[in-house]
Amino acid sequence: MQTSFKTIGIIGKLNDASIAGTLTGLYTYLVAHGYNVYVAEDSVSFINSPCVAACSLETLGQYCDLVIAVGGDGTFLGAARAIVAYDIPLIGINLGHLGFLVDISPNELPGKLHQMLQGHYTEERRSLLRAKIIRDQQVIHEETAVNEVAIHRWVTPSMIEIVTKIDNVFLNSQRSDGLIISTPTGSTAYSLSAGGPILYPSLGALVLVPLNPHTLSNRPIVIHDSAEIEISFCQTKQINALVTCDHIEMPDVLISDKILIKKDPIPIRILHPEGQDFFQILRNKLNWSSGYHS
Repeated sequence: MQTSFKTIGIIGKLNDASIAGTLTGLYTYLVAHGYNVYVAEDSVSFINSPCVAACSLETLGQYCDLVIAVGGDGTFLGAARAIVAYDIPLIGINLGHLGFLVDISPNELPGKLHQMLQGHYTEERRSLLRAKIIRDQQVIHEETAVNEVAIHRWVTPSMIEIVTKIDNVFLNSQRSDGLIISTPTGSTAYSLSAGGPILYPSLGALVLVPLNPHTLSNRPIVIHDSAEIEISFCQTKQINALVTCDHIEMPDVLISDKILIKKDPIPIRILHPEGQDFFQILRNKLNWSSGYHS
């Protein structure tokens, strides 16, 4: 089955010349097979070919009906945030280390990609989060996250006291180094390293994971992904806190600010090779069952 993809965008890992060979091979393959190709302008210098059509990462989605991200999960996350509003799918080629989101290794090119461009793929939709900083009843900043929104203590030796409400119902007040609010996609990222559970990607849920809580009974909690999460602070003096969305920093947070976090209405579309198995990915990436043979 031939797909309807006509124009394909390429996004490469920033400032990494080691991707040049893979990018050049990918670009050459796509052009030779009749696709229109645009390359994110930060990656053009890595492609050994004349007259490469370039555009900014932010506008790539305007011109393409499919985007391929070449790098690790960080490159994939940046590509996902850049194109999500355009409702076009994303394919990941893994040049990183762990790579939960990027399916295809360079030595599998162009075979697996050729099959996918012929229509032999599975598509899934992954939810994103949208975080808003509210100050004096005004939204002063907002950002999206594929993996997680994290609140950290910042430039202070003291813990911060975080008050959490779910759909305007009080959940708890906790003293800790911070709090992670993670999507199922992000449950294998920062949340996992902080002791959170792994969520199946299609699960309609979010997980809240405290960072080094003062009270050890403060444990991760899983909630429905339709909920709105409100974070505020209970302090007697001004604090320094930092909010990050997939490690993108938002402006410094004041003690009087509120942070509202909710599932973004637009999901990201991800294409995988046929036969992709989430449990096999977990076994491979986390070295589970290494001595078991079925």
